[in-house]
Amino acid sequence: MIKFTVFGEPVAQGRPRATTINGKVRMYDPAKSKNFKEYVRLVASQNRPPELLTGPLVMSVIVFKPVLKSFSIKKVAAAEGGELRPVTKPDVDNYVKGIKDALKSVIWKDDSQVVDLLVSKYYSQNPRVEITIQQL
Repeated sequence: MIKFTVFGEPVAQGRPRATTINGKVRMYDPAKSKNFKEYVRLVASQNRPPELLTGPLVMSVIVFKPVLKSFSIKKVAAAEGGELRPVTKPDVDNYVKGIKDALKSVIWKDDSQVVDLLVSKYYSQNPRVEITIQQL
């Protein structure tokens, strides 16, 4: 089992941007998404297995978004206790897209190997993403 934590505010995968260079369309990631992927890749490389994982994988991602400044002390306590969960955008799958892309060629050969995926969103005063990967 591989388990690691990416500290800092989680960033969801943004929509790809397009530009035209010499009459050809070029697609690229928004800067915020690209930077977050590089950070995830760096943290993952410190926890990588001796060889890239092959075969089916199970992945768990727990996203801890920052507590909103508008929250009262009572709401902050409820959020920290897991009673108050974020139901706002971005969607959980948008967080996972960037993380899975970042782990390609670091933890596994291809993100299509993930056959079982559990994603959760919580609030925390310590924003982070906790990632667990196991072979099936």
